[in-house]
Amino acid sequence: MQKTYKFVTAEEAASYVNNGDIIGFSGFTPAGCPKEVPTAIAKRAEAFHAEGKEFKIGMYTGASTGDSLDGALARADAILFRTPYQSNKDLRSALNTERAPYFDMHLSALASHLRFGFMPKPNFAIIEVCDITADGELIPTSGVGISPTIANLADHIIVELNHNHPKELRGFHDIFEPLDPPHRLPMTLLKPSDRMGTTSIKVDPKKILCVVETWRNDEVGGFAPTDEITDNIGKNVATFLAGEIKSGRIPKEFLPIQSGVGNIANAVMASLGTNPDIPNFEMYTEVIQDSVIALIKSGKIKFASGCSLTITTPILKELYADLEFFRDKLVLRPQEMSNSPELARRLGLITINTALEADIFGNVNSTHVMGSKMMNGIGGSADFTRSAYISIFTTPSTAKGGKISSIVPMVTHVDQNEHSVNIIITEHGVADLRGKSPIQRAHEIIEKCVAPEYKEMLREYLTLNSSCHTPQSLSACFGMHREFLKTGTMLGTKWENYKD
Repeated sequence: MQKTYKFVTAEEAASYVNNGDIIGFSGFTPAGCPKEVPTAIAKRAEAFHAEGKEFKIGMYTGASTGDSLDGALARADAILFRTPYQSNKDLRSALNTERAPYFDMHLSALASHLRFGFMPKPNFAIIEVCDITADGELIPTSGVGISPTIANLADHIIVELNHNHPKELRGFHDIFEPLDPPHRLPMTLLKPSDRMGTTSIKVDPKKILCVVETWRNDEVGGFAPTDEITDNIGKNVATFLAGEIKSGRIPKEFLPIQSGVGNIANAVMASLGTNPDIPNFEMYTEVIQDSVIALIKSGKIKFASGCSLTITTPILKELYADLEFFRDKLVLRPQEMSNSPELARRLGLITINTALEADIFGNVNSTHVMGSKMMNGIGGSADFTRSAYISIFTTPSTAKGGKISSIVPMVTHVDQNEHSVNIIITEHGVADLRGKSPIQRAHEIIEKCVAPEYKEMLREYLTLNSSCHTPQSLSACFGMHREFLKTGTMLGTKWENYKD
């Protein structure tokens, strides 16, 4: 391969990109995302702006990215539009003030919607690889995302060859892109360790515009450490699942786990790892975190399928130092596979995701603070939830030091509706919503999950409009939110202040 392609600096690669171009980026979370070229594009935008000229690009990513991508471009005011999930503070600020137009999407749908032509086709794909061959084989690094689709659709491909990721990653990926309807065939995976694709992304070498070499680490930050609240949530999840096994509602050999991202997810995985009533298990998920790697080493997790290795640099280096141990225990796939509702339903996934807030009838808000400010996005939570064997949502019962109840009469934004949410778990307990009417769900959630200081307030709410199937009061349902906006706390909400 050496010198078959044009090797250039990041600045020269960025010079090919012009105002209004649409770019698809590799990776999923900061894992596998390009770093050098996006930063150079941001600097190019700043130079144009200094001359009074327009420079903005449309952006497709797998999910969130690193600061060298989302952060740099947001600070440069260089975003024409952006989708899907994001988690960068500067980008969040930009999109909440419409300086970076953003539309949220289910992660499983993005690649197919691009192929269907529902959104503008990318002019460029910028893809991080650990190896590239003369005949157009691209070996992804630690994250896949939408790489196969953008590589096929884009007019030009810019490759970031990252030497911090070993070429021996070849074989860790299962790259598959389904045919579009009406020619689509079933995805044939029957268990997480099955494969149905290839180990590389194959493209026409003529599309590869240039190669930029880099030695940059993934920009995966550590998550906040677990605490008493998150540990109790984790224990409640593990105890609930152990009880389901004992009752026969989950097979005794257990089922694959899908888990979200963050300190609650890490606490849940730790509790599953230490609970003696939980058998060794497999994962079929999107993000593989540090806690998963630890459980693979201990033997508790037998196999993990994901879209990215979203793990901190020290743990990633440990994994790379022992690749042969992990070779038959890990696989990375495009998000069209990792988040496929078809596969989630077939594999019988137990899904565990985090709620921003939930209401007493079982609806979940995953995305919007006070109904209007975007936090991160829906990500893959609904991809899994609506096809789960059992869907679980976890949340601390309160936020802001107790000034906000995470359980409210009506969520201010609905991402997961009551028909898809089976179980809600806080540090106080487990609400099992299966087979219950709205009023029964409300009593279950209030008694099992709500913080003590908010229980009576929510019980009183149910009396405001009690002679109906779902006892909502349209004049008072956002009373707790309105009280917080007015006084800085939901405590002390008096329903008579918010009734007609």
